[in-house]
Amino acid sequence: MRIPFFLLFIFVSTSIFSQQKFSKEFSFITDNDLYVSGVKDQYYTNGIFMSYRYLSKNPGKLSKKIYELQLGHEIYTPFKSTVLFISEHDRPFAAHLYGSLGIVRAYKNRSILKTNVLLGILGEDALGKELQNFIHDIYNFRTPVGWRYQIRNTLSLNFDVEYIKSLGTNSTEHFDINFISKLRLGTIFNEGTVGFMGRIGFKQLQPIDNSIAFGTHLNNEDTSYTRGIESFLFYKTSLSLVLYDATIQGSLFNDDSPITFDPRSLRFDFQLGYQFTANKWHFGYVYHYHSNKLSNLRRDKGNDYGRIFINYLFN
Repeated sequence: MRIPFFLLFIFVSTSIFSQQKFSKEFSFITDNDLYVSGVKDQYYTNGIFMSYRYLSKNPGKLSKKIYELQLGHEIYTPFKSTVLFISEHDRPFAAHLYGSLGIVRAYKNRSILKTNVLLGILGEDALGKELQNFIHDIYNFRTPVGWRYQIRNTLSLNFDVEYIKSLGTNSTEHFDINFISKLRLGTIFNEGTVGFMGRIGFKQLQPIDNSIAFGTHLNNEDTSYTRGIESFLFYKTSLSLVLYDATIQGSLFNDDSPITFDPRSLRFDFQLGYQFTANKWHFGYVYHYHSNKLSNLRRDKGNDYGRIFINYLFN
């Protein structure tokens, strides 16, 4: 049987790249409720994240140690961005702009510890109004109003720590389940989360210390792994105890914000997505649902949005 040349080229190039080691990566992630609905524009409505990640040499007793620098921006609005009056607001307008430094420590016992320090600004200086106006102009949507009532400027300083532990795979290594716990402490988010994440592989799954699912796929001469070909569905369920959320409650240090609310103490999150590798690239899409963050929401059946990410590997 004859194989078309371009299919043969893709197969050969994918096989070649799968045997290489790449120690650095650029990542672009975009969140938007437009990725699940053409008419939604509510609550957590947009996020943009750009990252540079690189693998440390000589990780010692670790399987891998990876550093990540990230620039992030998040926008939150009421149930619609065109609310005119304070009485219509069921959550505050808020924008969050930050930079962060993270470290991923992958251990040889199939566990991962992630730590992250975040520094930025929540409020007018985060330019949420300007960015949302720009996005709405692109899609020819109505101009957002109500940003004059947004959360006022406050320092964003947060420390996040996340622990992931593999609970095992099936005999064919096409299914796995992993325990996840996360703690966030600082001026913006104070919450604790526990949950589970599982992968369903169309190919044999990579171990958690060499998978795009956990951000551990970078390799160099000090690691025993090479680039793995990956294609899998995944799910993630979690329950969070929320102690403070400045995007809803405003600053910890003052009550200058004109509109604030108290968040619900418990939040349920569910994610369903697909990720795959393609030569030096890997791509993914995630559907994300979470239960109501407040008790007074006009659209009280939870909120959902989509996430698209594009990553490029290099040395």
